[in-house]
Amino acid sequence: MRAPTRFPALAPATLVPLLAVVTLAVVWGRVLPPVVEVVVVVLLAGAVLAAVHHAEVVAHRVGEPFGSLILAVAVTVIEVGLIITLMVSGGPDTATLARDTVFAAVMITCNGIVGLSLLLTAVRRRVVVFNPEGTGAALATVLTLATLSLVLPTFTTGSPGSAFTGPQLAFAAVSSLFLYATFVFVQNVRHRDYFLPPPREVLASSSPGRRGDAVGDEEHAPVPPMTTALGSFALLIVALVAVVGLAKVESPTIEAVVADAGLPRPVVGVVIALLVLLPETLAAARNARRDRTQISLNLALGSAMASIGLTIPAIAVASLWLDGPLVLGLGATQIVLLGLTAAVGILTVMPGRATLLQAWVHLSLCASYLFLAANP
Repeated sequence: MRAPTRFPALAPATLVPLLAVVTLAVVWGRVLPPVVEVVVVVLLAGAVLAAVHHAEVVAHRVGEPFGSLILAVAVTVIEVGLIITLMVSGGPDTATLARDTVFAAVMITCNGIVGLSLLLTAVRRRVVVFNPEGTGAALATVLTLATLSLVLPTFTTGSPGSAFTGPQLAFAAVSSLFLYATFVFVQNVRHRDYFLPPPREVLASSSPGRRGDAVGDEEHAPVPPMTTALGSFALLIVALVAVVGLAKVESPTIEAVVADAGLPRPVVGVVIALLVLLPETLAAARNARRDRTQISLNLALGSAMASIGLTIPAIAVASLWLDGPLVLGLGATQIVLLGLTAAVGILTVMPGRATLLQAWVHLSLCASYLFLAANP
């Protein structure tokens, strides 16, 4: 991952998160006129871009694959806070919000971000090369977490509807947290090399006759000092808090627009997932353009994994004081899309090489999911 060429961070990346937080404090709990809402949206977009910048600075300091975890975990923690906040304020109508948001995150990361990453690299190098050992392990963990947490509630008989009983929810939460913790250990300690980009000569061989100009360029960027990395980490947290806070401010407008357009409620979960995944999407795209597709895949699958492995335990704990049922089970259409995503993902990952075809297949699946979410 290439770090910005200047350290400390450029002034806009420093000022925008601070300005966004100040704005958040001013507008919180108030009814906003249209002009102010436009300003909030602009600051929201700026905070997202600032988050990507500071995540890259920190990731360049700590190295891979630790760097890929930073943005995924940070954004997911904030996502959990946003879901719980909306569930507390929304009442029984938000019983499926956690399910809708988590499933949206899985489909967008495993198809949208993965497909975009493969596409951006394949356009330049024809064949995309990555490590099937690490990517396959990540995909297997994501699919297992998704099945245990989102598919099984539809078929269990202990409680009515698509909900777990208390002991079942506790088991799903503990299992999710254990699997995620195990993956983090394997990725960063036990088999760290499985999640690093392939050697330069392997990447160069994927595009005969072309120079490996982008391969390894990030190695020449200076490593930022610890003080700069710590400052960027603090600003990353500030930017993410601003993103979620401003999104919460805009959530009534989002829900009103969805309702006025006659769209189903799951679309709210899709909007939340698209918003919180925007920093990771931009970071994955940047890495893919630099021939670091392995890092892009780490970001995509790591985000999906963290979205389930951290969200489900947090929601399970929050359900102790939340009113109403917690519906986690997917519907028939969603289960079909998840099964197709699993089959396509396995076929993409196993060879350790992909082309434009696999990229468009994943992007088509993402488009199908988004279309069916709005038109069930």
